[in-house]
Amino acid sequence: MSALGKVVRSGVGRRRVQTLVIGLATMMAVAASVLGGSLLVVSGAPFDDAFARQHGAHLSVQFDAGKVSAGQLSKSKDAEGVSGAAGPFRTATVTPRPEGVGGPAWPMTVVGRGDPGRDVDEVALLDGRWPTHSGEIVLSADSSLFPTMGMKIAFSDLPAGPTLTVVGVARSVTQTADAWVVPSQMPALTAPGSGGYQMLYRFTDAGNAAQITAGGKAVTQSLPPGAAVGEQSWLTVKKTAERDTAVYVPFLIAFGALGLVMSVLIVGNVVASAVGSGTRRIGILKAVGFTPAQVVRAYVGQALIPATVGTALGVLAGHLLAVPVLAETEEVYGTSSLAIAPWVDLAVIAGVLGLVAATAWASAWRAGRLRTVDALAVGRSASAGHGRWAARLAGELPLPQPVALGLARPFARPARALAMGTAVLFGAVAVTFTVGMGASLDQVMKARAHDAADVTVPAPLPDFGTQGAGHEKQPRTDPAAVAAAIKAAAGTGKYYSTATVRATVAGLTGTIDVNAFTGDASWGGYTMVSGRWIQRPGEAVVPTPFLAATGARIGDAITLNGLAEPVTVRIVGEVLDPRNDGMQVFADASTLTAAHPDLTETSHHIAVVPGTDVTGYVDALNKDLAPLEVTARAGGLDAGSDMVVTLNALSAILTLMLVAVAALGVLNGVLLDTRERVRELGVHKPLGMTPRQTIAMVLTSVVVTGLVAGGLGVPLGVALHGWVIPAMGESVGLRLPGSVITVYHAAELLPLALGGLLIATLGALLPAGWAARARTATALRTE
Repeated sequence: MSALGKVVRSGVGRRRVQTLVIGLATMMAVAASVLGGSLLVVSGAPFDDAFARQHGAHLSVQFDAGKVSAGQLSKSKDAEGVSGAAGPFRTATVTPRPEGVGGPAWPMTVVGRGDPGRDVDEVALLDGRWPTHSGEIVLSADSSLFPTMGMKIAFSDLPAGPTLTVVGVARSVTQTADAWVVPSQMPALTAPGSGGYQMLYRFTDAGNAAQITAGGKAVTQSLPPGAAVGEQSWLTVKKTAERDTAVYVPFLIAFGALGLVMSVLIVGNVVASAVGSGTRRIGILKAVGFTPAQVVRAYVGQALIPATVGTALGVLAGHLLAVPVLAETEEVYGTSSLAIAPWVDLAVIAGVLGLVAATAWASAWRAGRLRTVDALAVGRSASAGHGRWAARLAGELPLPQPVALGLARPFARPARALAMGTAVLFGAVAVTFTVGMGASLDQVMKARAHDAADVTVPAPLPDFGTQGAGHEKQPRTDPAAVAAAIKAAAGTGKYYSTATVRATVAGLTGTIDVNAFTGDASWGGYTMVSGRWIQRPGEAVVPTPFLAATGARIGDAITLNGLAEPVTVRIVGEVLDPRNDGMQVFADASTLTAAHPDLTETSHHIAVVPGTDVTGYVDALNKDLAPLEVTARAGGLDAGSDMVVTLNALSAILTLMLVAVAALGVLNGVLLDTRERVRELGVHKPLGMTPRQTIAMVLTSVVVTGLVAGGLGVPLGVALHGWVIPAMGESVGLRLPGSVITVYHAAELLPLALGGLLIATLGALLPAGWAARARTATALRTE
């Protein structure tokens, strides 16, 4: 081994604490960076690959067949900016009823296509074949029906009552339909006076919403007004496909940035401290022939060795932390197994080690510039004049002498105190941010669950049993009878009921949930983002993703299809509800009575009179509900989320890592300071300083640093939370109300500010114990 290698190895072995600090700081930064970078890649890769392979449609437009002809639509292919088009295809909204299966039937959009296509929206067959004649149908893998080869599907609501056989399962990357049949089948699937056309377009420029909007105006410009009744952009579908991982990205970027900045600061501080405390050693190295460049390389190597180990562990930790997140993303397309791209690992490794090397080089450059004579003549202690004024001021305070000595110590080494304070600052920021994020996610889950009710009577399960011989269908529960029992129960305060039906909206494939309310549900935990709650029939509130997907705004009217008759409602509010990707409509039950009179799968939500014992109320109510075969239970409906559990676990792990690194940064600074003051400690002990007083002096030396860093870290953590949480909401298409973002209360900000003091104290405990145990004779002999 070369002389330079021996110096590097000796420095790494001698400075074990500093080595550990650099390794952990680097591991933290690499773990968060690998996780965040991989999710950025994975979130878009499956959709982008499938979209390119299947020549997905940039825009799918639904037209009213009563206002425009197929010939007119064919001419729209020549509009400016259109690079390719498919259609027109006849479409129909139908309600299938699989033979042998009971339960609710949900509407679906069927398109007549003679083949899977090629240049625009090439439908990928996953199983079976494309239909070749009437009587056959291909289901989308994303259909509300569970696709099974050979399954018979009846359309008994149509005049001809056709029954089709499933011959294939397919997927359109831009979700242009729920099912496909040959064009000759469409007349039998189209009720008189209904049906429409579908056109699929690819544009020369379609990279953003403005370009898609411009393309949509170009293709409809020459068509009759009102001919286009709905449209869907590929950007909307892409955003939906990426939502499972996109929500993690802002969160991980925040932790990755904290980790990288902390790593740079800690590595720079550790190397600078090593140079400062090893000045005499540097002089010896130069005296025996080491060049300035070799001295610099020696200290850079002492930083790179633990950084390399930390990087390797960070890559491993990043892969392990990515497992639960990628497991959710694998379900997006169902056929691909996702993994972290190797180039992400290589980029993070190169980037982090490059930052460490550059930071260590900048700090070690001072060592290379030192003159040999000056380095040999300088001791380890701080200059005598440093912090004198602080010591005199602390001595005048009515405090025990050890405490006064500790309070004055940070001013003797201001640069080192600043470095320790910065580490504590980042730890306080992480803790504050994590506390706020947990509170925000709790508010989102409350909005998702709508669990303001004290008691809930869940809707009876639908009957999915086989309707064959010997099967007797279960009688349906009468919601009016349940409501009457609730109203008559002693202790009932406010209550409402809700039933869910499925409908379609022009321009959107698949079905949406329509939640029909009987009674005032404004108290039920529905969090409004803008507008107001439903007050009268004909009004509706919808989540943010619904507005984005349909292009609607508050005040617009939308038509719900797929029911016994179309229902038009006016949007009066925007509600926070992430369920079902936000594809929901909330309306008054009387609005749907004519179109869907059979609202039997109904849940009931009750707020008891204040002072009522909920357990006793539930027991008494269940005795009245027993003949109706439904059961009440305390609390709201369960709406747990794997995503929230994963986010909370990730934030806890990454925060603990940041706090540990911050505490180790303090440990490194206090340890260096204590070793420099070892002779001073040897003088204090014969003069009567006890081990407890020694510990108090060392711990007090970080009090000012911890308090200041904690006081600054809390507002910075609140500001970080105010940026990250809305960004997480936007990544899944949700606008978050103030109740989700403004979650900090004055009562908890003070304990959070004291968290900086706690982190600093934890880091100083070990050096304080070492100083208390140091023998007086050993300390006095130390130079």
